Amino acid sequence: MPFSPFRSIRIRRGAESAATRRSTLNGRFTAIVLAGGPRDAVAELEPGAPNKAFVRVAGVTLVERTITALRSSPRVDRIVVVAPRTPATREALAAADEVRDDGPTMSESLRAGLRDFDPSALVLVFASDLPILTRAAIDDFIARAEAGGADLTYACVERTAHLARFPDVPHTWARLSDGTYCGGGGVALRPRVFPALEGLLGRLGRARKNPLRLAAIFGPGVLARYALGSLTVAGAEQRGSELLGAPVRAAVCAFPEIAVNVDRVSDVALAERLLATYAKTQRFTAGT
Repeated sequence: MPFSPFRSIRIRRGAESAATRRSTLNGRFTAIVLAGGPRDAVAELEPGAPNKAFVRVAGVTLVERTITALRSSPRVDRIVVVAPRTPATREALAAADEVRDDGPTMSESLRAGLRDFDPSALVLVFASDLPILTRAAIDDFIARAEAGGADLTYACVERTAHLARFPDVPHTWARLSDGTYCGGGGVALRPRVFPALEGLLGRLGRARKNPLRLAAIFGPGVLARYALGSLTVAGAEQRGSELLGAPVRAAVCAFPEIAVNVDRVSDVALAERLLATYAKTQRFTAGT
């Protein structure tokens, strides 16, 4: 087999599951960072970047910033990055414990990341485009995922809390009866729910432009309550649990840094301004 420049770990069959179980029992978790995807408009800013995860923000790639933040948390044991392995990505991925090849879709990349893990152990999954992610935000999310005890926990941030810290950061907001929320860049899940999750994501993708098909998935009652602003977080959790056949919870996070990501070209300059502001006031490091 040809030499690989990556820190690749060869693990005997079953050892990954055992390692995941030990980490969870010790109160520490494996974190998967999804750094795959196509070369989009953001990636065009960085010559040679296969996707936006490898675009530098204030001199450091987005995926490196995410890895550094996760490494700072005492609750994170191992970091597995799912990404394209090319000479151009080698340096940015050097701090990962393991690198796995990404797939053509997010679902296939997540499948690769979860491969051989203990089906019942809680695993963290983070996006790779979180430029100001902090240890405090990570630890807060983990604590909420543990307390909820669900098979799938999704990070979100309430609008008032987000705007108090980052009024200039745009988001897509979901208005529910008990608050207005945006999604965050972290998920905690048990690998046993992945087959159902993959199927649901596929159905949603195929139905995203067809209201009747969306209604068939979520149910007309849920869509009507959402449209009227009467759907609650608990109601959304209940329907999610029914669709997955497993407990689903929303973690309303206290630290909006978990929801600041880079989706647009303009977000790069915005992230650099946020980092510069934190640096001037000495309020920010990845470990706080």
